[in-house]
Amino acid sequence: MSSPTPQTVPTPAGDARVTWHSAPGARAVLALGHGAGGGIEARDLMALAAALPAHGVTVALVEQPWRVAGRKVAPAPKTLDAAWRALWPALTAPGVPVVAGGRSAGARVACRTAAELGAAGVLALAFPLHPPGRPASSRAAELAGAGVPVRVVQGGRDPFGRPGEFPSGTDLVPVPDADHGFAVPQRADTTQEAALAAVVAAVTHWVPRLGLARE
Repeated sequence: MSSPTPQTVPTPAGDARVTWHSAPGARAVLALGHGAGGGIEARDLMALAAALPAHGVTVALVEQPWRVAGRKVAPAPKTLDAAWRALWPALTAPGVPVVAGGRSAGARVACRTAAELGAAGVLALAFPLHPPGRPASSRAAELAGAGVPVRVVQGGRDPFGRPGEFPSGTDLVPVPDADHGFAVPQRADTTQEAALAAVVAAVTHWVPRLGLARE
């Protein structure tokens, strides 16, 4: 695996940044955006970037312009979507199918834009099904409306939506004891290492089923 390579990409909202974790001879790109409360240093994104190239998948970690500029608050969804659309040509430049995705807000962006951009699938990490304590304010329609295969990887203790709250038929892999950031309590039955291994396994077992990557 080569060293991570950053790339600056202009968008209508300002410069974005893509950090490439390349796989030699990759047959797919997994493009992952971050959430509204953090960047690409999130534990699940970093775990996937470290593991997937060995499975023939290049991982592109995408930093939205607001994060690159050092701002603390994410802009409106339409601004996030516009930046993601502007980034798409850079993500497809390797000439292989692209699976869109991200964690939390980044997963929502991927769902909203997947069909129009021609994504091969969507990986939704810690999808914020609803605001904490407000299950009636469901965002399930974004998952249902993606128009491409969607896999959700969700912590068992995620206050933004526990696995059992998702609609029947959702392709969902639960991560026991994990919260919205896939952190687990020190005394939980699941270790932190096991939780991240579950996230990685859920993705490495799914992408090949899309017919994109080598086992």
